[in-house]
Amino acid sequence: MILSDPISDMLTRIRNANMAEHKQVQIPHSKMKTEVARLLKEEGYIKDFTKENVEGKATLVLFLKYMEDQKPVIQGLRRVSRPSRRHYVGAEDVPRVLGGIGTAFLSTSSGILTDNDARKAHVGGEVLCYIW
Repeated sequence: MILSDPISDMLTRIRNANMAEHKQVQIPHSKMKTEVARLLKEEGYIKDFTKENVEGKATLVLFLKYMEDQKPVIQGLRRVSRPSRRHYVGAEDVPRVLGGIGTAFLSTSSGILTDNDARKAHVGGEVLCYIW
């Protein structure tokens, strides 16, 4: 299956698994998706992630995190930059998601960074997504 926007596919799989209250979700592996998963874990949105071989294909398995009342930790995901319309920001214009409650992921020259890390490093880049 050829995807024109693999990051959007990843976010949709996470969103659907959250709504269905699954414990884990499988996503086709790529380096960029692994970096996004690493940031999701660092920011506390998921428990953990692993890379596995499922039916001979490299797959990322994300273990989703839920609160005590079984509400998902990830309340929302939004893809910002799409293949048809890229969204770039300078170092001074790095967005704040919900006044700092959420997190923006940016693809920068220093790799994929959260909005806070991009501000500290004073770099801009392509805004991949918002997560809250």
